[in-house]
Amino acid sequence: MVLLIALALLLGIFIAFLLFNPKLHKSGQKGKTGSSSNTDKTSKSYSKTEVTLHNTRTDCWIIIKNKVYDVTSYVEEHPGGDAILAHAGDDSTEGFFGPQHATRVFDMIEDFYIGDLEQ
Repeated sequence: MVLLIALALLLGIFIAFLLFNPKLHKSGQKGKTGSSSNTDKTSKSYSKTEVTLHNTRTDCWIIIKNKVYDVTSYVEEHPGGDAILAHAGDDSTEGFFGPQHATRVFDMIEDFYIGDLEQ
């Protein structure tokens, strides 16, 4: 009986990890070539025009400090609801650094990095 409880507890922890790990929720990135891993030596550059095409709930890119992030997989999880969509396909720097965000969001955002904004 104790063994079953321990096994159920471990299974629950494993499932929670899978559900709440944003790296595992990454969406397909339309219009992108190559890998998007943060460990890539070279990053892709996107024009402002290209980023503006990704402005919906099901295809949401944002710009923060001239870096481009595909946050599509996070839209439904965003604690602020649809506020994340206010600047979909546009610059979200000001809103991102607002007082409503906990400090952990600054580490979390890097999981969604896909490239830099062309200057």
